Amino acid sequence: MSRSLLCFGDSNTHGTPPMESLSSQGRFGIDVRWPAVMQTRLAPDWTVIEEGHPGRTTVHDDPINGAHKNGIRMLPALLETHRPLDVIVIMLGTNDLQHRFGVNAAEIALAIGKIIEIIKASDSGINQHAPDILLMSPPPVMQAGCLADIFENSIDNAHALSGTIANMAKQHDVPYFDTGAHIAVSPIDGVHFDAESHITLGLAMAVAIRKFFG
Repeated sequence: MSRSLLCFGDSNTHGTPPMESLSSQGRFGIDVRWPAVMQTRLAPDWTVIEEGHPGRTTVHDDPINGAHKNGIRMLPALLETHRPLDVIVIMLGTNDLQHRFGVNAAEIALAIGKIIEIIKASDSGINQHAPDILLMSPPPVMQAGCLADIFENSIDNAHALSGTIANMAKQHDVPYFDTGAHIAVSPIDGVHFDAESHITLGLAMAVAIRKFFG
């Protein structure tokens, strides 16, 4: 019987290509997006659900793009929609680095901890237990291209984020995956992954899922 895995993330889980302008709204095809690449490698043992929302934050209502960008606000509905789930993979934190939110790497990790607590307290797993969790840290952003001003003064916190998320994973006793050890963001916009990076990440994540969950 196939096990189910939900990828809970932002535009880099959705498959948004590096943006040439703020009006860009593209999406890589299913043969490129990292969750779909992971699915191909894990099939038929796993079914991967792509739940990437461009602009998604951990716990913040976006004053410009809307309250629906708040990940923790949307999470309970997603848990009910997709249950029963064996595993939830979380990769968030990049959008929290935007200048307008004014939070640091430690606070972003604490927000991710709140998301973990909601999942662990849920009955959205098998036999009404909580699903397992894998926590990913996103690769550090850089100020570049059309998104440079939006991520103003984010670089120090971006580089600190992997450490704070790793500590949060340890605190909650869930496995951790350092995305930045495998890929980097595109210099085109400093935030999104190019096609090659998506494929590399999907292959690496397939190995990680088998390592941590069999």
